[in-house]
Amino acid sequence: MGRVDVAIVGAGVTGSSCALRLADAGLRVRVHEAREVAGGASGRNGGFALRGGAAPYDVARAELGAERAASLWRLTERALQQLGTLAGDAFRSTGSLRLAADLAEAESLWAEYEALRDDGFEVEWRSELDGRLAGRFHGAIFHPPDGSIQPARWVRRLAVRAAEAGAEIREHDPVTALEELDADQVVLATDGYTHGLLERLDRVVKPARGQVVVTEPLGEEYFACPHYARYGYDYWQQTEDLRLVLGGSRDGALEEESTAEERTTPGIQARLEAFAHELVGRAPKITHRWAGIFGVTKDRLPLAGPIRGYDGLWVACGYSGHGNVLGLACGDLIGQAIAGQPVPELALFDPAGRTQ
Repeated sequence: MGRVDVAIVGAGVTGSSCALRLADAGLRVRVHEAREVAGGASGRNGGFALRGGAAPYDVARAELGAERAASLWRLTERALQQLGTLAGDAFRSTGSLRLAADLAEAESLWAEYEALRDDGFEVEWRSELDGRLAGRFHGAIFHPPDGSIQPARWVRRLAVRAAEAGAEIREHDPVTALEELDADQVVLATDGYTHGLLERLDRVVKPARGQVVVTEPLGEEYFACPHYARYGYDYWQQTEDLRLVLGGSRDGALEEESTAEERTTPGIQARLEAFAHELVGRAPKITHRWAGIFGVTKDRLPLAGPIRGYDGLWVACGYSGHGNVLGLACGDLIGQAIAGQPVPELALFDPAGRTQ
């Protein structure tokens, strides 16, 4: 095999993004993937490409401060533009709708809308909803920069670009101990699948399971963009061939869904099927089901940067369900930093003090 400059654990969106940046910089890169490219959560999600992080913008402003929150949102907007350039037909620029399921959520949405508007971000308030949404929800925020992805196709396309730039990608090559990696620098890019590689990370990045169902083509378009409601516990969209992709409902069994076991469960699946029936007005045939594992942190921010006390060890994980865009951004930032470029944005995600 031979020694490389950088070994990356995980060939999802983060690892592939990092590999592309490093290979473009002329470094020798090897990516180790336990299954296949996009075999984890990067290929097992609902296909949402959203700006921002897990916390609503007004909450992020309160927790991080106005300047840091705005910096995070601008970073993800740039990553969305980069995604659109790299993904080709695996990405559709559609915008997204965040919906209020009750009046309390409507108040929360209005607070986020005002904060985004006041800080100069493009956002629309929609008090009148039509079609399948009429009478069901109490207003919505429309986020124009957002989009929809075919996640597995997108991440495989990103990995191909990294390989064409010179990165070596080794599928079905699980890493059980960091000591076995023959590299000057190591990047952990496994999000919720990090368990067992570094005890310090295991204490702060907890696995969570998300479940999804996909219906037969519905014959008409009910939903033109990604939708999410109940603070993100319900999310759905239609694909180009008019299938409904619907996920969430994990709040019905939060303790059970706080797991790294990658399987669907009858209870959550039944809730998803019932919600699909409610949205469509009939019981559509379910053609696909899956579960994926993502990493959650207490402060809902990713960890991205060097791990203090370990020479040459970097991490990018813990996206709290928002890895499609944040994973692309953080992998790219880590790659830039290892290549010797100044990356002030990494201060947003510094693991120091959060992994002690």
